[in-house]
Amino acid sequence: MPWDIFCTVIDNFGDIGVTWRLSRQLAAEHGVAVRLWVDDLEAFRRLCPEVDPELDIQHLLPSPGGRGSPGVEVRRWTAPLPEVEPGALVIEALACTLPDAFIERMAQHDPKPVWLNLEYLSAEDWVEGVHGLPSPHPRLPLLKHFFMPGFTTRTGGLTRERGLSAARDAFQTDADAQAVFWADLGLPPAQADELRLTLFSYENRALPGLLTAWAEGDRAIRACVPEGKALPQIAAWFGVAAPPAGATLHRGRLTLHVLPMLDLDAYDRLLWACDLNFVRGEDSFLRAQYAARPMVWQAYPQEEAAHLIKLDAFLRRYCADQADDLARLTQDFWRAWNREAAADTHWTRWLAALPRLGSHARAWDSALAKHTDLASKLLIFFNKQVGSQPFSAIPFSQEPPQ
Repeated sequence: MPWDIFCTVIDNFGDIGVTWRLSRQLAAEHGVAVRLWVDDLEAFRRLCPEVDPELDIQHLLPSPGGRGSPGVEVRRWTAPLPEVEPGALVIEALACTLPDAFIERMAQHDPKPVWLNLEYLSAEDWVEGVHGLPSPHPRLPLLKHFFMPGFTTRTGGLTRERGLSAARDAFQTDADAQAVFWADLGLPPAQADELRLTLFSYENRALPGLLTAWAEGDRAIRACVPEGKALPQIAAWFGVAAPPAGATLHRGRLTLHVLPMLDLDAYDRLLWACDLNFVRGEDSFLRAQYAARPMVWQAYPQEEAAHLIKLDAFLRRYCADQADDLARLTQDFWRAWNREAAADTHWTRWLAALPRLGSHARAWDSALAKHTDLASKLLIFFNKQVGSQPFSAIPFSQEPPQ
């Protein structure tokens, strides 16, 4: 039986990015037939060009390396939902809500599907206590469990594909491959004397000051900016109309390129190829950690500054093994950026510390790579719930000792 994953595209493509990466990994590495329900196929297409927004049902190959897997069946999430039999496992991802009629069919099914609420990624301490907790349905004979992604062995883990580190390292040591990648984006190869960075952010009052610091600094900076919410601010700072994808803007020591929305694999390579990555939300935040490069994260802004709590929770983990001065610099810069304060006042020290920040980023990524990944933990949890032989036809890693 397939597994059902439901996703609503709320804002900024992060939700569909997270669920698509998980879906194709489950199919490619574990032989799971995944049925991915998405309410906005046009948004999905921008991250996965193979998607046809006109089709209600389509089948996608999970990724290179997924030969022989069942692939992913993508379904348009409509109201009402087509009457299909629920899969063996059902995931409502990232705060979406299953249709009532589908839940009724789950309750009538024998055996009942394993039902999971896959939450947003957080480094907060409470995540360990909530992960795996059951939540009985108030009316129907159904049990839902919370599945909490996280950075410790007592959480649901992180989405990380097999061979990711090896692919990244091969790319980062292959100047020719990087030159081809930059040429495909219309950019010249990286120069030894420049700093090449990505800037992927929400609107931020600290952005103009940071752009000014880059333009007036001593080092040439080439900034790669994917299309998104920050472009109107950037255009206003340059004094131009909203620049289209492919535009190049210059001011002082700063050259800025506006990139089109990249598919997920190309975005990974962009992070790998740059010296520094400014990222936002969840998907790009995690992938920047896997790039093993210095990074600056902007958490998704929330009411009553709740995002600052999430920021500090991650900083406590991320900075735990840094030298005191480097930890203070990381905390000061990230907090200023997220509070939309004077992040530019930290820039000179940040630039000087990039070699040390890069060493820490690589050590952090190496530590993450030792943990059991999210897809494997889902399979482990599923097999425990159904009490049968392992579902996956492809071996998967076992739960590490806790």
